[in-house]
Amino acid sequence: MQRRLAAILAADVAGYSRLMGLDEEGTLAGLKAFRKTLVDPAIAEHRGRIVKTTGDGMLVEFASAVDARDQPLIGAVNLAGVLSMVSEN
Repeated sequence: MQRRLAAILAADVAGYSRLMGLDEEGTLAGLKAFRKTLVDPAIAEHRGRIVKTTGDGMLVEFASAVDARDQPLIGAVNLAGVLSMVSEN
């Protein structure tokens, strides 16, 4: 059996249920735009790979802990705030 070391990020959207209750279409559109413009490129730039997505979350694998630590979106973004701003526009 071959083993490898990896860093795993589990993330989800804070306030997702509340946002969906207020504006389901706007929340989904905002989440899609946020992932496309910020999240997915940042993960790829830091050698990450999305393993699984759920409605408001994802599991991401990074080749090293350094790549995961240097990922600028970890702990830096309030997704609920971003989604509410996007859905208001």
